[in-house]
Amino acid sequence: MICTMSSSTLFFRTACKGIRNNPSTVSSRWLSSAHLPHTIDVTSSSSKRPLSSTTTSSTTPSSPPFHKILIANRGEITLRIIRTARHLGIQTVAIYSTADAKSLHVQMADEAVCIGPPASSASYLDIDKVCEAIVLTGAEGVHPGYGFLSENSGFAERVEQLTVGNNDNSDAKVKFIGPSTHAIQSLGDKIQSKLIAQAAGVSIIPGYNGVVTSPEHALEIAHDIGYPVMIKASSGGGGKGMRICYNDDQVKEGYRLGSAEAKSFFGDDRLLVEKYVEDPHHIEIQVLSGQNPHSGELDILCFVERECSIQRRNQKVVEESPSPHLLLETRREMIREVKALVREVNYESAGTVEFLVDKHQNFYFLEMNTRLQVEHPVTEMISGDGYASGNYVDLVRGMLEVAAGRGIPQEYLDMVDHSNAEEEAKDGGEGANVRYTGHAIEARVYAEDPLRGFLPSTGPLVKYVEPPSVLTVESSDDTVDNSCYIRVDTGVVPGSIISPHYDPILSKIISYSPTSRNNAIESLGSALDQYLLRSVQHNVPFVRDVLRNDDFVRGYTPTGFIDEHYPDGFSGGQLSDKEREELAVIARELFRIREIVMDSPPLASSDEDLSDVMDEKEATEEVVVCIGGMFGDAYLVETKFGSGGRESAASVTKLSKDAGGEMWEKAQTVDLSSIEYEPTSDFAHVVISGQSRSLQLHGECETGIMKVTMYGADLDVLVMSRAEYELACLMKEPIPKDFGNVVMSPMPGTLISFAVKEGDVVEMGQELCVVEAMKMQNVIRSHKGGAIVGKLHGEVGASLRADEILIEFAAE
Repeated sequence: MICTMSSSTLFFRTACKGIRNNPSTVSSRWLSSAHLPHTIDVTSSSSKRPLSSTTTSSTTPSSPPFHKILIANRGEITLRIIRTARHLGIQTVAIYSTADAKSLHVQMADEAVCIGPPASSASYLDIDKVCEAIVLTGAEGVHPGYGFLSENSGFAERVEQLTVGNNDNSDAKVKFIGPSTHAIQSLGDKIQSKLIAQAAGVSIIPGYNGVVTSPEHALEIAHDIGYPVMIKASSGGGGKGMRICYNDDQVKEGYRLGSAEAKSFFGDDRLLVEKYVEDPHHIEIQVLSGQNPHSGELDILCFVERECSIQRRNQKVVEESPSPHLLLETRREMIREVKALVREVNYESAGTVEFLVDKHQNFYFLEMNTRLQVEHPVTEMISGDGYASGNYVDLVRGMLEVAAGRGIPQEYLDMVDHSNAEEEAKDGGEGANVRYTGHAIEARVYAEDPLRGFLPSTGPLVKYVEPPSVLTVESSDDTVDNSCYIRVDTGVVPGSIISPHYDPILSKIISYSPTSRNNAIESLGSALDQYLLRSVQHNVPFVRDVLRNDDFVRGYTPTGFIDEHYPDGFSGGQLSDKEREELAVIARELFRIREIVMDSPPLASSDEDLSDVMDEKEATEEVVVCIGGMFGDAYLVETKFGSGGRESAASVTKLSKDAGGEMWEKAQTVDLSSIEYEPTSDFAHVVISGQSRSLQLHGECETGIMKVTMYGADLDVLVMSRAEYELACLMKEPIPKDFGNVVMSPMPGTLISFAVKEGDVVEMGQELCVVEAMKMQNVIRSHKGGAIVGKLHGEVGASLRADEILIEFAAE
């Protein structure tokens, strides 16, 4: 049902406008191939539905760089690689564990090989089994994706020792689609890479250039360097095995948990300790380099920087490009140092050099990731003439071409920005980088519960709906094209099972604006409002809240952003007073449309039928909308109507309670000009107070409460007549059940250890036990001080259910 309200009357006419679905031609570029079908039968392991062969970027080579490749990964990154491979005419082989047998990446590949049980160590990290799959399928190249074996030099070396048969019955060596074994080994090891960077003249962070051998050794280094320090895994990345420490106790804990995570994720428990730079920005430079097949020279493309400072537990959440923090002069100097490092090791392939940049624009080398990054889409979407033009860089294609010995595609080399030719001449060309257009922002969507400390969430994904591929941001300037483009890189569909065995990332939502950062922010927020995931907890409400933060909007995004703005964790999205008033008016219309469709008795203040009231010359309808359930904030919504229909403007008055009883605050006028809603739909799209809104609706429970999500804020909404509300006020608010005397497992997982014993007196925040889920060591801490441990439940090594009791405190 689509309703549009004029300034005086309500009648059925057109859809809402503003930020809206736009039938643009973007689907003829990336998204027709990027948006995977939602109707795949994921219960059938034989189901194969081909991805579109539509162009992903730029031009298609006359012949593919490989005939067949194996992708040594899973989930969304595997599908991302399949997309480009299919565009280039390359056959693909997927590998999978028994837990992933019905996963989407298995269905989308041309071939799939099961390599073992769910545990990563027995499947995706088992080099022997992966190599067997390579030989079995005759894959000529292996793309490692990110994570797992992507930065394992031993795996790269093993791959390039393999041979497979060609069509002419000759044998050919398998290619590792990534940098050389030497580059992975030297740059992938954080200790050695710092020494190489230092030798190349790259600025580095003060620290201990060696392996930490024990907790005591870590303490000694920390005392020499001075707090705060960073303890992190020597191998790998992604925030795993990484801890910031401000005192001795945190160093001891960081060493223990960091080494365990490093061993679990990368098979290497070595750690290093370095000085932690406070309030920095995490900024990285994307590189694509390869030997030119004609000149023999090393071509190096450096892209405009990515800002990746919005991090939780050192794991990136929001990334964007370009950075709102970095100055042009700093960018040029960083690129010069990046190129020096690339030449130092003769690096060929895609890679990323990460830096910390302080408020004075001083920058320090962190590490070089010798693989494709999770956040690579933001670089792709702004490169060249930008995503909207179709003339941009596909980094996966670049990796494939370089690995095949064909060098970087010429059209990518032609994207180098020579607008500052005079400055480049002074710098020997070191300041040059790929030109860019517009702004892109990416939000990572994780299966985790932000209201429970971001602990992992598992289980079946019952509903899954992606946002529109094009959104239009409202603007007073009609001469500017305010279309924004949405890309979704995902590995799930309705029915997918989110497993506790792997990284909790579900997807990445990327917005691209050809014109401004503000438009990219606004369109990403709108896309998240229209991104539906049901039955698995996720971090979308948290990311939505970040995008609405004033500091984020103005570009103040140091790595301490989340700690600064969410010191006590995330307690849910919050609406302003004005937005709550708007929600009250929207809720009234949603319930009214339900009444009309379901032929229910209206909630008008009189006993007359709504149709009879409509015939009156002028009348007023009053209802009370409670936001937060029956005992939440109450709003009196008054709407006038007459023979011409319902007026779009409604009067909203909030009920206020004080010592003298109840009174109604001053009325506010809210204009709802358009609403698009079907009672069976999961969404409502409205134009209210001149702005577009998209709300998610979660059905109606038996008590008549509708669950609504607006701007990521989940709220219970109840609409009733004024008389019903006055009766409801006589009811007492129920007291929730007290679980304060027990500690429960916040997620399914494995009990790793207890840190207390029965009879111990614990302090607030003290470690009680460790639960492992999705390979992360999650410390469960005491929520109360002075309590005595009465009983420990469960055994170390046992599997746990969510909310299973772990510790019971003695009665006070």
